[in-house]
Amino acid sequence: MLSRDETLGIGDLARLTGVPVRTIRFYCDEGIIASVRSTGGHRRFDRTAVERLGLVKRLRGLGLGLTAICHVLTGERSVGEAVAAERAALDLRLAELAWRRARLRAVEEADPADRAARLALLAGVADAAAAREALLRFWRWQMVSPVSDATLAPFLAMAAPPPPPDPTPPQVIAYAELVALAGDRSLTGDLRARAVAHAREIGSEDDLMHGVGEAITLAAPLVLAGEAPRPGPELDRFVQAHATVRGRTDTPSFRRRLLTIVEPDRDPRVRRYWQLVGEVSGEQATIGALLGWLTDSLERSVG
Repeated sequence: MLSRDETLGIGDLARLTGVPVRTIRFYCDEGIIASVRSTGGHRRFDRTAVERLGLVKRLRGLGLGLTAICHVLTGERSVGEAVAAERAALDLRLAELAWRRARLRAVEEADPADRAARLALLAGVADAAAAREALLRFWRWQMVSPVSDATLAPFLAMAAPPPPPDPTPPQVIAYAELVALAGDRSLTGDLRARAVAHAREIGSEDDLMHGVGEAITLAAPLVLAGEAPRPGPELDRFVQAHATVRGRTDTPSFRRRLLTIVEPDRDPRVRRYWQLVGEVSGEQATIGALLGWLTDSLERSVG
């Protein structure tokens, strides 16, 4: 046992560290600071308690909880890891508050006659994470044919954008409308029926998405430049992608049939969905807008 000269009383430790006696007792009871008992039953601390308690005080000053601090003291986590985890949790909380603030402003700024409808719309996005999950479910429901994660993940990232970390009221309203469209049973039913029929005749969904992706890449400069839909190599690649997975060739007859196949993509609700994605993400030309340009080009080709 350490002699009295080698230890500090709880009052001495409090004076050296600036931590109240009552708090030190609490830390002792929680096992954060170790102590021994003198023959008189008083708490005594060795000299390392000063440094240890100082570290606890500084970490508490950063807002870390006792569990996180214990992990640092036991060596389960470094100080850097602990503060990084705390910062990540704070970022999440700030995003939640920013989302809530934008929803409040969206209602506050609405015309009084429109507030009831605005409230009803925004009720669907009270939880930003749950709202995005609704969009992800909407698109996964359309994936009847097997698709690799390498192909599906990038598409979902574009089709179901994450909520902005610091959204404006218009972005929150746009997101709420996206969720409302994703919950439209008529729309989801139409798209699902197309996907089921689609799955019966194509060879590989991955090959189709890859080919359509190449066509979209070719079309992007034209769409960004404001070019009107028209036949060209972009449309040829789009048609070829669909023809190949169906074991067909690009003919006028196939193009007429393909126009009926892609008709659901030309639904005004689908076009509105992609317009809203652009409002949320800030993209000048979403994947849906590019796909719409290609299907409009197909219509002109058939005509």
